[in-house]
Amino acid sequence: MPDLNQQYLHTTEDGITRCWWGNDLDMRSYHDEEWGRPVADDFQLFEKICLEGFQSGLSWLTILRKRENFREAFAGFDFNKIAGFDDDNVARLLQNSGIIRHRGKIEATINNARRALEVVDEFGNLAAYIWRREPDSAEPHIGKEEYSHPIPSITKTSQSLSKDLKNRGWKFFGPTTAYAFMQAMGLVNDHIDGCTFRKKVEAMRSEFKPPSK
Repeated sequence: MPDLNQQYLHTTEDGITRCWWGNDLDMRSYHDEEWGRPVADDFQLFEKICLEGFQSGLSWLTILRKRENFREAFAGFDFNKIAGFDDDNVARLLQNSGIIRHRGKIEATINNARRALEVVDEFGNLAAYIWRREPDSAEPHIGKEEYSHPIPSITKTSQSLSKDLKNRGWKFFGPTTAYAFMQAMGLVNDHIDGCTFRKKVEAMRSEFKPPSK
């Protein structure tokens, strides 16, 4: 759908054509240097899961601008360390103005760290579990957005990933959050056709070897 894709492309003053959301300088850097590139590092994957949860009801730009604060507050998203956080840590985090001070999301992050350890026990590492969910090809949209937007917000795979993690006791990770996570971590390449970075990301994905146990 080339005409539809064109609506979601934007050429900035540097002459580079990007996906429509890469306009703000912080978002542009994130779009160009991170989004869609395959990630195999357990702590980076866990960080994104957690930050997607914190984003609920907010913009990603808000989270992105606080990301370094989150990393400092949550021990670099080392789930081995976060799993040991207690009520004193929760109280400390609730006083930290550099992050989102939402008790439910903070407690969910600690809970999810403990659940991540269980996934590591079963699969060897978190990345091996996550990359088992990589779709074979682009999946169809689920919902009405298929008629008006070139990128889905939910797919069968994101529903499956969200459901499985929920069954494992993870929190704040619904199917829409799961798909945003998949996009960011490179399980899919959703740079719009015509975006300068689509081919670059696809080349990285083709060379990437998904981790295994």
